[in-house]
Amino acid sequence: MTNGKPETAIFGGGCFWCTEAVFDELRGVQSVVSGYAGGSTENPTYEQVCMGTTGHAEVIKIDFDPTQVSFRDLMTVFFATHDPTTLNRQGNDVGTQYRSAILYADERQRAEAAAFIKELDEAKTFKNSIVTTLEPLTEFYPAEDYHQKFYANNPYQSYCQSMIPPKLSKLHKQFAALLKSQSR
Repeated sequence: MTNGKPETAIFGGGCFWCTEAVFDELRGVQSVVSGYAGGSTENPTYEQVCMGTTGHAEVIKIDFDPTQVSFRDLMTVFFATHDPTTLNRQGNDVGTQYRSAILYADERQRAEAAAFIKELDEAKTFKNSIVTTLEPLTEFYPAEDYHQKFYANNPYQSYCQSMIPPKLSKLHKQFAALLKSQSR
């Protein structure tokens, strides 16, 4: 922890519309920005990333206060709200741009994430082994404006209606103590 100094976590867990909606509800989370990371093309567009040729994953950048929510708490929610055992796939979204990934900001995050994944695998938390990649963060590119707060702005869009409510329901049931609505 860094005495309340904001930290950043970057997670790829499939479609960023889904992951953004989940992490936006956690206490201590100051901002969630949808974007692209882990690829080689500078300033990629959504269309380029969707083609799967840039190497980028759809990710979210979470700025958080570590005195209110820890990196471990964020990882716990991350692993519980997507399938970290399917390679380059989340539901019907298929391709490397939908890979499960933690893009670590420093060696401490890399070591903590590696230890956490090992712990989950050893506990056989999932039926299959975790395939989440640990990648150094080299560059984060914010997604286009229309992707930001997509669920909040488009709750009746069909993809949002089918994919996001089950994730939010799980979040509310399993992690109520971490929600902003439960802050004291």
